[in-house]
Amino acid sequence: MKLYSRGVDVEIKARAEVYYGDEICKEKCKELLNIVELPTGLLPLEDIDECGYVKETGFFWFKRKYKKEYKFESIGRLVSYAPEVTGYIEKKRIKKATGIKSKELLIWITITELMVDDNPPPSGKITFKTPAGLFRSFPVSAFEIQEVN
Repeated sequence: MKLYSRGVDVEIKARAEVYYGDEICKEKCKELLNIVELPTGLLPLEDIDECGYVKETGFFWFKRKYKKEYKFESIGRLVSYAPEVTGYIEKKRIKKATGIKSKELLIWITITELMVDDNPPPSGKITFKTPAGLFRSFPVSAFEIQEVN
């Protein structure tokens, strides 16, 4: 499976469920996060132009026209999402992620793995890892979106 710097290739798209437009992409991304038991606020889902998911491999992506910075107020962390975010999603985990960075002190740190701890007893924490193996954990509740009825 190849990824090019200009985006997800045609071969991957041919095997994927692909959606276009902000509303349907937001709905499908939230649905996918719910299925794999990840917090629905983990990825900012506004202004997405395209999203896709290859069920057999777990590969997913979403695209927007611009990068997005989002501050998770409850933990005081600024996170930057590239115009294209990709990764492999599975139950309570995203691995080999691209396009996600977190600001620590004055530098941006690349995030390549996110996972919810489910070892008995569950800690209620989500851990973010860098390519160098450094990690930081936060409460899962910091990444939940409260649905308004």
